Amino acid sequence: MLSKTNNFLQSHCLTTQTLPPKLHNHFRSGEGNVSSSIPIPRRSKQRNLRLRRASTGVKASFLTQIKKSTSVKVVITVLETVGGPLSHLGIEQGLDGLTDLLGRTLQVELVAAELDEKTGEEKVTPQYFARKSGEHKNEIYYESNFEIPHDFGVIGAIKLENEHRQEMFVKNIALDGLPSGIINIHCDSWIHSQHDSLEKRVFFSNTSYLPSQTPSGLRRLREKELVALQGDGEGERKNSDRIYDYDVYNDLGEPDTDIDLARPVLGGPEHPYPRRCRTGRPRTEEDPLSESKADDVYVPRDESFSQVKQATFQAKTVYSVVHALIPSLRTYATDPDQGFPYFSAIDNLFNEGVHLPDIPTTGFLGNIIPRLVRSISDASNSVLRFETPEFVDRDRLAWFRDAEFARQTLAGINPCAIQLVTEWPLKSNLDPDVYGPAESEISRELVEQDIRGFCTLEDAIKQKKLFVLDYHDLLLPYVGKVRELKGTTLYGSRTLFFLMPSGTLRPLAIELTRPKIGDKPHWNKVFTPSWEPTGIWLWRLAKSHVLAHDSGYHQLISHWLRTHCCVEPYIIATHRQLSAMHPIYRLLHPHLRYTMEINALARQALINANGIIESAFSPGKYSIELSSVAYDLLWQFDLQALPADLINRGLAVEDPSAPHGLKLVIEDYPYANDGLLIWSAIKDWVADYIPHYYPEASLIQSDTELQAWWTEIKTVGHGDKKDEPWWPELKTPDDLIGILTTIIWTASGHHAAVNFGQFDYGAYFPNRPTTARVPMPTEEPSLEEKKKFLERPEAFLLETFPSQLQATVVLTILDVLSNHSPDEEYIGGQIQPYWEDNKLIKAAFERFQGKLMEIEGIIDARNADWSLKNRSGAGVVPYELLKPFSGPGVTGKGVPNSISI
Repeated sequence: MLSKTNNFLQSHCLTTQTLPPKLHNHFRSGEGNVSSSIPIPRRSKQRNLRLRRASTGVKASFLTQIKKSTSVKVVITVLETVGGPLSHLGIEQGLDGLTDLLGRTLQVELVAAELDEKTGEEKVTPQYFARKSGEHKNEIYYESNFEIPHDFGVIGAIKLENEHRQEMFVKNIALDGLPSGIINIHCDSWIHSQHDSLEKRVFFSNTSYLPSQTPSGLRRLREKELVALQGDGEGERKNSDRIYDYDVYNDLGEPDTDIDLARPVLGGPEHPYPRRCRTGRPRTEEDPLSESKADDVYVPRDESFSQVKQATFQAKTVYSVVHALIPSLRTYATDPDQGFPYFSAIDNLFNEGVHLPDIPTTGFLGNIIPRLVRSISDASNSVLRFETPEFVDRDRLAWFRDAEFARQTLAGINPCAIQLVTEWPLKSNLDPDVYGPAESEISRELVEQDIRGFCTLEDAIKQKKLFVLDYHDLLLPYVGKVRELKGTTLYGSRTLFFLMPSGTLRPLAIELTRPKIGDKPHWNKVFTPSWEPTGIWLWRLAKSHVLAHDSGYHQLISHWLRTHCCVEPYIIATHRQLSAMHPIYRLLHPHLRYTMEINALARQALINANGIIESAFSPGKYSIELSSVAYDLLWQFDLQALPADLINRGLAVEDPSAPHGLKLVIEDYPYANDGLLIWSAIKDWVADYIPHYYPEASLIQSDTELQAWWTEIKTVGHGDKKDEPWWPELKTPDDLIGILTTIIWTASGHHAAVNFGQFDYGAYFPNRPTTARVPMPTEEPSLEEKKKFLERPEAFLLETFPSQLQATVVLTILDVLSNHSPDEEYIGGQIQPYWEDNKLIKAAFERFQGKLMEIEGIIDARNADWSLKNRSGAGVVPYELLKPFSGPGVTGKGVPNSISI
C-alpha cells in the first residue's frame, strides 16, 4: 500500500517526506493512536520546508502572518467509514464517486482572523474545491491550492462544505506553504452533506481564546456557531444534527405497547432528576407526557463513537448482545424463573457454557463477540461461555468468607457507600408511624459481645472503628411496592462493621426490616455471624440480601446516577455555552466524549421498562425511579469531589500535614488511597492550565461564555437542585479549578472505579447477586418453607440467588460493559492537538502524564505490600481499578478519559 501511495504522489509531481508521528498530529490513525510513519505530499518546486510548528502564545498558533501573496496547499484528511472508503450502497455511492472524479468533493473557504481595517467588514474569503489526492490505510486525502492575497492577514478559521450525498468524518486539516511551516487544525468531526443542510461547517484554529480576546473577524462566527449548536427547541432531531438541548427522562416507558410498561417522568418537582439530551420524538398515544421509542436514539452527531468504537463496540457488541443474544436467551429459556439446582450448575457457565438456539439471530455472534460466543465444531449451533473471572480463578471460595465480604466494601466495585458510625443507636429519618421504630434493633449488648477485648462501644465510636452500609431509609419505602412484583423481594438493611487492629473490617451484624404491609405487621430481625449450623446459614442468607441491595445501589446510584446521568448535563452545557475555541471547552472535551451515546443506548435497552436493569435487579420496575429518590436525597455537586466525599462519609479528616491534605480513617482503603493519587494529579494539571488563561479573577467573572456555562449547569441541566446552597461559586481561579477537577474526576477516576471491575467481581454472582428472589426463612415462614430450609439450606440459598436467565443476562452485559475498546483514550495518555504548540501547556501536560506513569508504579508497589491486607494476600485480587493505563479487553484496570462505556 505504501509503495502505491508513493507512486501516486510521484505521478502528481510531489515528493514525500516521512514525518515522525510525534511531530505531526494530523497524521495519526484512529483517536490518538500513533500509526507508522507515512508520506506527506509536498510540492516538488517549492523550497524544501523543514517541518516545524508555529511559535505561539495565547494569541498565536496557526494564525500565522502572511506577508505577501502566498501559495498555500490545504490537505484535508478524511477517515474511512466503517465498511470501506465512503462506503454506501446504491445510487448514492455512484453519485459520490462521480463527485470525487469531478474534483468537487469538498468546498474549502479560508476565513481571515481580523476584519478589514478600511471597511470594518469581514474580508472576502477565498473558496476552492478540494479534490481527492490519495489514500493510505484508513485515511483519504483531499487537497486544494490557494493563492492568498497579500492583505488577507492571518487565517482564523476554515469552512467546509461536503458535496457528497453522505456525511464524512474529517480528522484534520493541514496547511502547507505558510512561512511558519505545516500547520494543523484539529477536527475529529462528522461533516453533514450539503443535501442535508446548506450551512457550512466551521473549524477554528488550534489557538484558544476567551470571548473577550476573540479576533475581530471570528467574533460573529463564534457566536453563530453557539447559536447553531443550541437549536430552537422545536421539532424532531435528525441523525445529522449537531444540536444540544435538554429534556426530562420521559422515554423509558412503552405505554403504547403495554400500559404496565408505562414509567413516570423523571425530572421535575415530583421526581427530581438531571436532564438528558432532547430528541423531539413524538409523544405516545397512551401517555401524552411520555416520548415514543425509536430504533435509533438521537445524539448530536459528534457524540457518536469513533470509527474503531463503532466497529468493536456500539454497532456490533452492545447491539448484538441487546438485540440478538439476550432475546434469544429469553426465547430459549423454558422457565425464566428457574433457579440453579446446584452450585456446580453455576460453575458450568464458565466451564461448559449455555447452548444457544440454532436461529439466524445467533449464528453471526461468534464473529462479533468471540470472547462470549464460541461455535461448536460438531453441532450447528453455538455456545455462550464466560471467561472465568480472576476473582474465582484466584480463590473460588472467597465469596463465602466474611473477610472478603467486608474487604470489598473498601476495594470492590462499590467502595463509595460505606460510612462512619458517629452516634448510637443507629436511627432512621423516616416517619415511624409508617415505617416502624426509628431506632435500630442492633443493640449495644450485641456489638460489645463481639468487640469485647478490643474496646467498649463508646470507645469504638470515639476511636472511629465502627462503620455501616446503610440502605435502610433508601429502600424501606419501596419494600411494599417491590414485593408486589413477581419473583423478587426486598428489605431495608443496615450492615455494621468493626475496624480490626490489622486494618481490615469485620462484619458484626446485619439488620433486615420490612415495614407494615397491609395486614402484615412491621418485621425486623438482626443476624450475626454464628458458630452453629442454623445461625451460619441464616447469616449467609442475610449477606446475600445485603449484597443484592449493594449491587442495586452500585449499579443505579454509584455507577449510573453519579457518573453517566449526572455528567450528561455538563456535556450539553459545554457544547451550548462554550465555543470550540474556548480553553475550558478544550480542557473538558476529552473527558466528555462518547458519554451521550452510551447513555442513549442505556435508555434504549438497559434502564428502560423491562430492560436488563429492571428484569435482573432487586428494585425491578422501580429501579430508575429509586435513582431519582437518591438524587433528591443524596446528590450534591460539591460532594462529587473525592476528598469532600470521603470527609462527608466520615472516612477522612482534613490534615494539612498528610498527603493530599487528608488523613484517612481507615489507612488501608484502596479506593481512597489510589483515588487520591488520581484526584491530585488531575487537580495539579488543571491548576497549571487555568492560570495560563485566567491570570486574574476578573477574567473569570467577565467571561460571558464561562458564566453562562456554569449557570446553565446549575439552573437547567441540574435545574431541580438550582436553589441548593451547596453549589460552588465561580468567581476565582480556585473556584474554577475545583469545579473542573470534580467534573474530570467523575468522568474518569470515579467511573473507572465503579465500572471496569464489574465482570471480575460480579460474574460469579454468588459474590454479588443482583437480586434476592425469596424472603428470609425466619420471616413468617410456612411449615413447608421452614422444612425446606432446615433440610437443605443450600437449595434455599440457590433459590434466593438470581434465576438462570437473570444471571446469564447479567453476566453477558457485565462482560461487555467491563471491556476497554482497542482505541480507548486513557487519562493523560495523549496530548490534545490544541496544546502541542503552546510550550507552557504542553510542559504542564507532560508533567501530568509523568505523574500518571508514576502512579502506575505506586499502585504496583502497594499491591505487592503484604502488610496492606485489603489489597494483597493469599487469593486476593490486587486492587488495580485505578491504575491509569490498560490494554484492550476485560482487564480490571485502566482509567479512560471519559465515560465511554
